[in-house]
Amino acid sequence: MSPGVLRIGNASGFYGDRFDAVREMLTGGELDVLTGDYLAELTMLVLARDRLRDPALGYARTFLRQMEEGLGLARERGVRIVTNAGGLDPAGLAGALTALAGRLGLPVRIGYVTGDRLPAGEGATAGEGVLTANAYLGGAGITACLRGGADVVVTGRVTDAALVSGPAAWWFGWGPEEYDRLAGAVVAGHVLECGTQATGGNYAFFREHDVRRPGFPLAELHADGTAVITKHPGTGGVVDTGTVTAQLLYETAGARYPGPDVTARLDTVRLAQDGPDRVRISGARGEAPPPTLKAGLNRLGGWRNEVVFVLTGLDIEAKARLVREQMEDALGASRPAEARWELARTDRPDAPDQETASALLRLVVRDADPERVGRAVSAAAVELALGSYPGFHLTAPPGKGAPYGVFEAVHVDADAVEHVAVLPDGTRGVVGPPVRTRVLEAVPEPELPPPLPPGPVRRAPLGLVAGARSGDKGGDANVGVWVRTDDAWRWLVHTLTVERLRHLLPEVRPLAVERHVLPGLRALNFTVAGLLGQGVAAQARFDPQAKALGEWLRSRHLPVPVRLLPPHEGRRPAPGSP
Repeated sequence: MSPGVLRIGNASGFYGDRFDAVREMLTGGELDVLTGDYLAELTMLVLARDRLRDPALGYARTFLRQMEEGLGLARERGVRIVTNAGGLDPAGLAGALTALAGRLGLPVRIGYVTGDRLPAGEGATAGEGVLTANAYLGGAGITACLRGGADVVVTGRVTDAALVSGPAAWWFGWGPEEYDRLAGAVVAGHVLECGTQATGGNYAFFREHDVRRPGFPLAELHADGTAVITKHPGTGGVVDTGTVTAQLLYETAGARYPGPDVTARLDTVRLAQDGPDRVRISGARGEAPPPTLKAGLNRLGGWRNEVVFVLTGLDIEAKARLVREQMEDALGASRPAEARWELARTDRPDAPDQETASALLRLVVRDADPERVGRAVSAAAVELALGSYPGFHLTAPPGKGAPYGVFEAVHVDADAVEHVAVLPDGTRGVVGPPVRTRVLEAVPEPELPPPLPPGPVRRAPLGLVAGARSGDKGGDANVGVWVRTDDAWRWLVHTLTVERLRHLLPEVRPLAVERHVLPGLRALNFTVAGLLGQGVAAQARFDPQAKALGEWLRSRHLPVPVRLLPPHEGRRPAPGSP
């Protein structure tokens, strides 16, 4: 293909993202390839449940509806489409697209990638109740389909970044051992994969920009692996080094970012503003991939129910204690295997309206027996209506309970998975395992800059100085924190230790926490093991995907050098001063 620039965009960050994004990206400016990411750990479970009802429902149906217009627009503009919307049935989606193209009279060539589904008994997949077991494949199958003439490539479970690295290897003719170039494409793919999170969505410093309707991102990728992240002209949102840094930290861990094709070194990445809404990514170095592939297992974990009691006015703690004792007495021998109580003090003293005078007491129960979380719990709660604390009521009538899922990440040998590219003419080609591999190892902590010299400090929220973004990986959470100046970095890297993080976020104190230092991004990335229990589908905590963990951290107060605070904050008198 062209030795110049590959313009590759994104039109979906998850199953349920903005429906008209495909049209926006195909009509808003020049593109060579349009990608769409529809899969997450939870999505695979959702598709599995759909498939239990109807075996033909294993893929993201939204994508098929988007293609009723998108196929023609892409054909007119010469844009290739690459998506993981195939979910659990990429062949089924490819067939549905072929039928759609026939009805529309479009000569569209469709290829698909399969082989991610693990056979029963492979690795840890033989457990009872496993609904899905899928390895995360790399981009080589996508590359093969595009080289075979596909206009549209549909995959099942591939890494999110493979939607970019696969087309890049096709476009530029890269070989499997061009690790630095592949690493550059993986980094660009990681920035694009969550759609508008790269263009101002979910951004810590959102008040500095108009992010009411951010446009979707695209990358101008070069043959050497460098890229410029941007968006179509006239679309909303913003692309700056902050938005790109935030997305680079999202759902990552250490300096080595492993994938099936290459391990990208995030500690080598450099960002630079390249004009309005343009950020240049350079310096990415790559290493041979690990010898194993990550695989995700989804299984039924049991049954779950939830009751939320509203506590209003005075004596909130006493009211909570009373109803908890009453519920536990009422359940007696029928008590579920797990019962978790959480009191959210959303109430205010002397509140001007009833809602802000109220707190929420949440009871979550789990058990393998649906009866123990269903009628037994619901009836116990309802029967207290006239005999409990004053002002007793619930946010909603309790239900009968529902099944919940459990996600588990395992690893399987790369050569145990048959990665297959099915070309538009039906030819099936097996993609071999990596030529070379390298066992993943932690990177030694880099030399730290000198700390800031002593000076006046003020107790203030961390978020006045630092941005953050957080997310989930199975039962673990990560929170990335970054700053925008060298002085702020000298303060942050010496201040926000694991011990300080535990102090600021008491919820993580009993858990294993690791800190990863990324000086090139002026960033720290923390991983918290087990914070999310058995994954998002199990809904183990109030924020089951840790989406707001970073914002909680930014809201916490600590001594901050006055020189780093915004001018109006630095001039405020200290608390208690005359």
